[in-house]
Amino acid sequence: MRYPNIILFFFFLLFFVGKTATAQNLDIDLLRKINLDRNPSLDPTFKFVTNSVSPIGLGAPLIVTSIGFIQKDNTLKNKGYYIGATLLTSAVLTTTLKFAIDRDRPFVTYPDIQKLTGAGSPSFPSGHTSEAFATATSLSLAFPKWYVIAPSFLWAGAAGYSRMHLGVHYPTDVLVGALIGSGSAWLCHELNKRYFK
Repeated sequence: MRYPNIILFFFFLLFFVGKTATAQNLDIDLLRKINLDRNPSLDPTFKFVTNSVSPIGLGAPLIVTSIGFIQKDNTLKNKGYYIGATLLTSAVLTTTLKFAIDRDRPFVTYPDIQKLTGAGSPSFPSGHTSEAFATATSLSLAFPKWYVIAPSFLWAGAAGYSRMHLGVHYPTDVLVGALIGSGSAWLCHELNKRYFK
């Protein structure tokens, strides 16, 4: 009965992919406001947030799983595996879309955009945002407490914003990255409940 929800999610994703070209003016206008009108004193903060995504994303499942092994707690180990599976799912979907769509980075197409951090692969969707939201959503579903949920999503939102502040992603890249990350966590959570009780 839950499959229609998955189908709706992917139709929604395809709708955004289709609308990316027509929304280009709005996309670049918003990015210019964020990137060119930014407060430069916040540049180091957003570089730090961007650089924290992979260490936190990789560390979360490793730490949870390790604690599960140390405490001999199968439930905790399974939560660690679930978080890891979410990150893997998100990475596969994001990488597939990146190379299928092959959208240039904004600083390539619009030389006035100031690139303040490294960026190599195609732009759409944002891998950092996808990873951050996959981590935040899976942690929140695994440990549904306010003191996990609030900081997780605050950090994920800051990570997504940092990609625009630093000039390496369009707003639509970030939006779809967040959807893929959160959707991957939800999908893995549902599969985990259904098949691996």
